[in-house]
Amino acid sequence: MPLLDAATTAQLKAYLGNLRHPIELVASLGDDAKSVDTRSLVEEIAALSDKVSARFDGSDARRPSFAVGKAGEPARVHFAGLPLGHEFTSLILALLHVGGHPPKEEADLLETVRGLEGPLHFETFFSLTCQNCPDVVQALNIMAALNPAITHVAIDGALFQNEVERRKIMAVPQVFLNGEPFGQGRMDLAQIVAKIDTGAVARAAEKIAAKEPFDVLVVGGGPAGAAAAIYAARKGIRTGVVTERFGGQVLDTMGIENFISVPHTEGPRLVAQLEQHVKDYAVDVMNLQKAVALKPANGDGLATVELESGAALRAKTVILSTGARWRQMGVPGEDEYRNKGVAYCPHCDGPLYKGKRTAVIGGGNSGVEAAIDLAGIVAHVTLIEFDSQLRADAVLQTKLRSLPNVTIITSALTTEVIGDGEKVTGLVYRDRTTDEVRTVELEGIFVQIGLVPNTEWLNGALAMTNRGEIEIDSHLATSLPGVFAAGDVTTVPFKQIVIAMGEGSKAALSAFDYLIRH
Repeated sequence: MPLLDAATTAQLKAYLGNLRHPIELVASLGDDAKSVDTRSLVEEIAALSDKVSARFDGSDARRPSFAVGKAGEPARVHFAGLPLGHEFTSLILALLHVGGHPPKEEADLLETVRGLEGPLHFETFFSLTCQNCPDVVQALNIMAALNPAITHVAIDGALFQNEVERRKIMAVPQVFLNGEPFGQGRMDLAQIVAKIDTGAVARAAEKIAAKEPFDVLVVGGGPAGAAAAIYAARKGIRTGVVTERFGGQVLDTMGIENFISVPHTEGPRLVAQLEQHVKDYAVDVMNLQKAVALKPANGDGLATVELESGAALRAKTVILSTGARWRQMGVPGEDEYRNKGVAYCPHCDGPLYKGKRTAVIGGGNSGVEAAIDLAGIVAHVTLIEFDSQLRADAVLQTKLRSLPNVTIITSALTTEVIGDGEKVTGLVYRDRTTDEVRTVELEGIFVQIGLVPNTEWLNGALAMTNRGEIEIDSHLATSLPGVFAAGDVTTVPFKQIVIAMGEGSKAALSAFDYLIRH
């Protein structure tokens, strides 16, 4: 039975029409069911284009696996496992890029990739349910396709569990360079290149420092920042966006089903659409730039945003939309065992805990949804909630309580993460009703206890609440003239994507109104 349905097959065939030169797929297979599926996938792809050929005499020790190479040359792009799910797009792009179709990245960045010196052998461990993994896999595949000194193998951690345990991988995506840990978590091509090319940061800072002042400078590239940039640019004024990571927390969001008029989407897909929409206008986007200070306007009427790189940007108005991040428990052992059993993304890392014992900290919607998802993968889930009752929607609580491998503990305060020096072995909590201290033995802890606004960098430059949220008025103005704020970083209630977009739009209109009045 074919792995690809008719619609996918037709779409893939159309994509393969963009191949500029022949490519070859070389599979290394075993006798297992996944190897049978891998053979089927490779055969189906090869049948769609006369520029694609397939062989099944590969000698890779990881089975099933297959290499994607330019015909007549050693392959530099490899997949260990079956790249379906979130990684199917990575496979399609690998075929195209190895086949000579140009990647959709900035020309300067691609030229830097071509000039990197090797050998650089990358290995990425991913899971098919991880929405953060494809960006990493695709970026490294581009590098391998463009530069003969670079190779990359993408490894399905759930399929090669023995290797995952041997190399002590407890979170994905996990990247190794020449056998040594290189990076963990979501990274795009520019971020990876910046880690290798140490001069990239200085060159970017030099370019930024030379920029003329903006009419509106948006700090943060999440939904609020993207909406602010679009609304400002539509007014025909000079608009810039400076952001540490375009898309922000939405990149880490799996299913989105409450974005009005769109019944279902996923965070990375929505971010890609936001980024493209911003690029449709004359917006100067400065990615991978972390703001470290805000200086109010002086005699020249220009506020200043200082960056970690040493550069600074000036603007007549500023919109702060730096969003929020996952709240941490703040207990002993949490930092020590982060990515060694302490995780914050059940969709990404859940498959690595197949058959193991896990805990979810938090009884709100996020926590209960995480526990439900994990229950279908792991041996057992213990949900720990500080309050005397769960706070999730009733329908989610009903589903959770129906699962046989879930234990719910309320009125509990987690006090410590314990481990053996390499990985988590349990957690300690205090029963708030009896004051009894108890230990739960487990291998994974998923923290789902809310958000913290990203405002530490402001250092009291403007009025904030005791929770660190920026105080705003009805026009999203802050306590500093000409400085506005929008989204999860502010006091606005209900931290939702659709609300952040509306707030970003309002902030841009308010900034424009300020400009024409001053």
